[in-house]
Amino acid sequence: MSSARVRVEADGAIGRITLDAPERLNAVDPEMCDAVTEEVRGFDADPAVRVVVLTGEGRGFCAGAPLTAEGAQMGVLEAGADLVRALLGSETPVVGLVHGVAAGIGVPMALACDYVLAADEAPFVLAFSRIGLMPDGGSTALVTAAVGRARAMRLALTGEALPGATAAAWGLVAESVPADRFAERSAELVAALAAGPTLALARTKAAVNAAALDVEAALAREDVGQRALATTEDHREGAAAFVGKRRPEFRAR
Repeated sequence: MSSARVRVEADGAIGRITLDAPERLNAVDPEMCDAVTEEVRGFDADPAVRVVVLTGEGRGFCAGAPLTAEGAQMGVLEAGADLVRALLGSETPVVGLVHGVAAGIGVPMALACDYVLAADEAPFVLAFSRIGLMPDGGSTALVTAAVGRARAMRLALTGEALPGATAAAWGLVAESVPADRFAERSAELVAALAAGPTLALARTKAAVNAAALDVEAALAREDVGQRALATTEDHREGAAAFVGKRRPEFRAR
């Protein structure tokens, strides 16, 4: 999968998927999303694999989608939704290792994993409003289910960066650790899940997700809203401002 900038490794009971575009903090294009979806489903179908790991190469986990003034972020709308479906639907437990920034589609990509370990300083950023868009990838369901309506609104409306330690304290992610302990704790966690009762973990995951989430409804609402917003002058201005490294001037049109 090197052409899709996704690296895949199998090590006994552990399947590891690494986003491999470090020069852009692993911002994903549709081909990368499709490659990860395929690998998640492939590992899930392999009885030898008892836990799947999703992480990023270099300094970031996933910085969203590569953005240009032409609005290239919209290209990941469908592919990102399919990836979130694959992560949630996998019977094999998926661990998200977030050592660096998770922004845009990177946030729901992480939150769709079953256990997210974050570095204390790794920022989670629902940056969509900064470019005149709304959260997608199931974010409106995943974030709200994790932290509640008020905090979900805060993150979505302001686009502020939430450090990993605060994300764990809020319940957005399962756990955070200092950066110097991240590798050690990652290995402990993955090994523990790989040695766990696979059938029980699969049933538990399905039951918890069914009780907490209606992601399909959220994805449908997000798809309609995002496609409408993608045609607005505000989105074009937000994207151009981002590329030009200036403050956008939104005009509600």
